[in-house]
Amino acid sequence: MATEAATDETGELYEEFLSTVQRLSNVGYAQQVLNWDQEVMMPEEGTRARSQQLSALSAVGHELLTSEEMAGYLDDLEAADLDPEQEAVVREIRRKHERATRVPTELVQEISETTSEAHPKWKQAKAEDDFSIFAPTLEKLVELKKEYAEYIDPDKDPYAVLFEDYEPYLGLDTAEETLAQLREELVPLIEDIRESDVELATPFEGEFDDETQEELARDVLDTLGYDWDRGRLDTAPHPFSTGTQFDARVTTRFNPADPLGALTSTIHEFGHASYTLGLPDEHYGTPLGEARDLTVHESQSRLWENHVGRSEAFWERFLPAMKERFPQLEDATPRDVYEAANTVKEDNLIRVEADELTYHMHIVVRFEIERELISGDLDVEDVPEAWNDKYEEYLGIRPETDAEGCLQDIHWSHGSFGYFSTYSLGSVLAAQLYDAAEDDIDDLEAKVREGDFEELHAWLTDKVHRHGKRYTTDDLVREATGEDFTADYFVDYVESKYGALYDL
Repeated sequence: MATEAATDETGELYEEFLSTVQRLSNVGYAQQVLNWDQEVMMPEEGTRARSQQLSALSAVGHELLTSEEMAGYLDDLEAADLDPEQEAVVREIRRKHERATRVPTELVQEISETTSEAHPKWKQAKAEDDFSIFAPTLEKLVELKKEYAEYIDPDKDPYAVLFEDYEPYLGLDTAEETLAQLREELVPLIEDIRESDVELATPFEGEFDDETQEELARDVLDTLGYDWDRGRLDTAPHPFSTGTQFDARVTTRFNPADPLGALTSTIHEFGHASYTLGLPDEHYGTPLGEARDLTVHESQSRLWENHVGRSEAFWERFLPAMKERFPQLEDATPRDVYEAANTVKEDNLIRVEADELTYHMHIVVRFEIERELISGDLDVEDVPEAWNDKYEEYLGIRPETDAEGCLQDIHWSHGSFGYFSTYSLGSVLAAQLYDAAEDDIDDLEAKVREGDFEELHAWLTDKVHRHGKRYTTDDLVREATGEDFTADYFVDYVESKYGALYDL
């Protein structure tokens, strides 16, 4: 009887704890909706009010997370007999609680308010091609995030502390080792491609109007299986996806000269939304109903964008829809579009428009500049020159404007330092996951060609989505693929694919 009573008491305690966790989560979800609105449809003069709204919600969330009530729940539950899923929830909230309790509420509010005000400054600076408009705000954000890292762990590399906000389990050393391997393996491959005599097809000439591109973007979301009852498509200066398993929204943008760019962007954001929508409904508002951080999230978007959306099999399926929208492509073949989607460009300055290979050199530039900013080895005023120098060193091109250089990404206006390497980590994991999926799904390439994505959706849901944050990143990778996280599958994939394309 005593054991049953203890079990009942633990169950009641856990349910009370879970109710508090759900309140905390819902505050965060409300912030996401306000952020979405600010980037998609808020009037330009709404910033002053929005920054205060977001600051207030940040304070409420911080107070819930750091409360004595939360600390008591965590202490009591860590001594209780819990099942593995309950243990995972306690582990994840404990980690967030310990980090948050070290940071003053006032600093949390100041960071939130500053990032909200930073967005229009970045947007204006990019539009006017003038880094000086954004520089004072960026300098303030760098100092605030250094202060934030100092509070969390004064004895640790502050950049490692910031990195753990986005990828808490693989470690900064894994990111550094992965980027070093990609530099070592990809730079010679890129050089060989640039020396190749092969010229890939260029079927996209002329202009493609935005309205029809949006119709095509909706076509591709239909083809892939996007749930419109739980999502929507809008435009934003920098495409993103946000939401929960009940409301996962995607955005894209259009360039009249590059309809392929809008499609790959849309597919990329679909990958994020697909992950979000695949999280279990019954665990909404808890870590078991939330994505496993940014490496895994990015693996889903890169898997759909690159392994599906840039495959020849996909274009054999989707090109007729594109021709129906744009009759000027009537002579294009699936092979033509496949080649266009995988052309390694020698003069591309924009990360989100980069091919699979040079993309990672864009990440290296940002990674190195962020490390220098946070360590104090680089002043904010010197960012444009440092950026341009690194582009020349790693990519052989030099931006002529700040808009095409250090102002092209939105992430610093969010205060997101430590974020960028997860793009490369995610690309690497995408290749590892897709290889495992090909082993488990009979003739996956044929299914892509037929537009049958049900088994791939089901495989990803079973191996990744349904677990939420039950596993740490490294454990989730082992559960899904049977192996530790590795960049080897990505290197093998791009060497095979681009070797064939460029006759190497």
